[in-house]
Amino acid sequence: MAAYTQILETQQDGVLTLTLNRPERLNAWTPVMQAELEAAIRAAGDKADVRCIVITGAGRGFCAGADMNHLQDIQGDTDAGTKSATAGVERPTPTGLEKIYDGRFGYLYACPKPIIAAINGPCAGIGLIFALFTDLRFTTDDAKFTTAFAQRGLVAEHGIGWLLPRLVGEANALDLLFTARVFKGNEAADLGLVNKSLPAAELMPHVQELATFLATQVSPRSVAVMKRQVRAAYFQSYTESLAEADAEMAASFTTFDFREGVASFVERRAPAFQGK
Repeated sequence: MAAYTQILETQQDGVLTLTLNRPERLNAWTPVMQAELEAAIRAAGDKADVRCIVITGAGRGFCAGADMNHLQDIQGDTDAGTKSATAGVERPTPTGLEKIYDGRFGYLYACPKPIIAAINGPCAGIGLIFALFTDLRFTTDDAKFTTAFAQRGLVAEHGIGWLLPRLVGEANALDLLFTARVFKGNEAADLGLVNKSLPAAELMPHVQELATFLATQVSPRSVAVMKRQVRAAYFQSYTESLAEADAEMAASFTTFDFREGVASFVERRAPAFQGK
């Protein structure tokens, strides 16, 4: 595995766990952290032995937002957002979903592996945006969330103005953006911002159980195609989405995973999917 300075990387049973690792700063976001996360997730997307990605935070926080020292450094720099978004990152020429979802976090949608955020504590600002671009989100009942931007003189950054209303509805999105109020994990679950809120001791066991299930019991090819279908559908008509589904269904009938899925069901055994 690569040597990183601000994230930790571990892998077991097809599950890659990436841990934001600046606990003394509640894992506040930096350009280095951003570059390392993107590099690790892009690499994982190409690895057959990675079936699911989990992202969490070291210590008592998930990500408290942008490091304030960095924010002070970029005052008055009108190009700071663009430069920060690309600092230290060698991006390939955009293809597929990254042509649709450009910007800082489009690579998360384009990654063919399911990505789960285990939000174990404070989640604010850019840390919240990053979490919203993951596929599934789980948190603790007492974890604190805030968009933060309005209280820092900033705006709805990096696509959250498009994404947040689609997750929680326009009225709730405007409330969270305008007020930048702090809300907890149980409200985040009620709003639909996260899939589920749990007692702190249950968060990682729940996420690890789900991640292991996704890594061992479902076809990685099916998951990759479905993830792409759902993300692309936002920019398709129903007819276009249906046509894509029909084409993908026909293609799936020719795959090893389809044959294995049927055989494992008939033979009443665990599947051994290969992602092809």
